[in-house]
Amino acid sequence: MSPRAAPAPTTVLVVGATSAIAAAVARRFAADGARLVVTGRDVAKLATVAASLRAAGAADVVPRVVDVTTPARDDVVARAVAELGHIDVALLAHGVLPDQAACDADAAALIDAFDVNAVSVMALLVPLAAHMASRGGGTIAVVTSVAGQRGRRENYVYGAAKAALSTYLQGLRSRLHAEGVAVVDIRPGPVRTPMTAHKAGGWWFIDADRAGRLVHGAIRRRRDIAYVPWWWGPVVALVRLVPEGIFKRTNLRA
Repeated sequence: MSPRAAPAPTTVLVVGATSAIAAAVARRFAADGARLVVTGRDVAKLATVAASLRAAGAADVVPRVVDVTTPARDDVVARAVAELGHIDVALLAHGVLPDQAACDADAAALIDAFDVNAVSVMALLVPLAAHMASRGGGTIAVVTSVAGQRGRRENYVYGAAKAALSTYLQGLRSRLHAEGVAVVDIRPGPVRTPMTAHKAGGWWFIDADRAGRLVHGAIRRRRDIAYVPWWWGPVVALVRLVPEGIFKRTNLRA
């Protein structure tokens, strides 16, 4: 955990703001009176999110339709800086849950999954890190996943992409620490969202509003790593202790 908490931010960039978790986090920043730039691919969903942020109390909301898997991502940060003046907090929350069977059968599907879940995020982190380092402060938060902590048969392409992202964030955190920039790795467990609607669900799923509250708190506290909810931390630690010879025979489908 960073030794100092961040003040209430005045400017926030949310990439992937139409995801259920990101929208819930953005509403809490809006209630703080922040000015926000929010991006997403779906015009109608983005308009709905922007309206909800204005209703929640945002000082200003600038929606931008962007597909971050295209060259359009190259100017996302620059345009946000132009619109806001500077960025206090950036939340990168875009991603997809790929079809593991499709990735097993087609390398192109695997490459697409890595592009959206890891490469596109890293590409945005380059200008974000430069901007915040030049200002001597700020908070970068990225949604990864507990799935990145060990490869499971049902979602190991997704997990591998998130693991790569967490490793990148660890190095970035070390690099930016002396610059006063916090890098927060948000690792949610299962959350009830449209992306997980096909899952059976269970007591271990939490709703997006609760996830948003926990993520918002982790960002404000400038946590290094935040499991959402917290108890996924010890669960993951135990899972990682299981010997590989046993793990591969359990056929875990979590």
